[in-house]
Amino acid sequence: MFLFIDGASPSFSLENFFLTFIPLFVAIDAPGALPIFIGLTQSFPDDQRRRLTTQAVLTAFAIAIVIMIGGQQIFGFLGITISDFRIAGGLILLLLAIRDLVQSGADESKQPADPEHISIVPLGIPLIAGPAVLTTLLILNDAYGFLMTTLSLILNLLIVFLLFYFSEYVRKLMGPNGAKAVAKVAALFMAAIAVMMIRVGILDVISQVK
Repeated sequence: MFLFIDGASPSFSLENFFLTFIPLFVAIDAPGALPIFIGLTQSFPDDQRRRLTTQAVLTAFAIAIVIMIGGQQIFGFLGITISDFRIAGGLILLLLAIRDLVQSGADESKQPADPEHISIVPLGIPLIAGPAVLTTLLILNDAYGFLMTTLSLILNLLIVFLLFYFSEYVRKLMGPNGAKAVAKVAALFMAAIAVMMIRVGILDVISQVK
């Protein structure tokens, strides 16, 4: 009903906006990603955390635009599928989650040698722009067009930016011990999400083989 056939251009309507905005909002899951962001950046000063937020959102936006424009061609050229991408993203998240769960309290107080790198992986991708988001973007871009999908993407990333940028207020409300507890719980959820991504990716690969 909502697909555009024979090259018809999608119209800019409120209905089409919600049909692109809501799936992306669910796929990005900014409220669900917030505890993970707090856990990964709790030892960073405010200015660095805000800089990481900006870099992560810009990274997610750049990756999303590239996938929307040439995702099918890029994946085809490299010989990979969305399922492969989902498995790889899941493995990265799983390794990060395991590290956060098993490291000691002394390790938690240490920052990475170059914390700027986490703005790309895992914050920009796959936390914000994960396989589910990229798959959703490809589908919406085909159905509703580049402009409508990009508008919904920008608004969703704005929500992510505001939540992450002001995450320090949430962390202060929880207190130091609360923040550490949330970080551990978030790491556990991140591990579960990673296993889910790997499981779905493997099942997709198996179904394609059949």
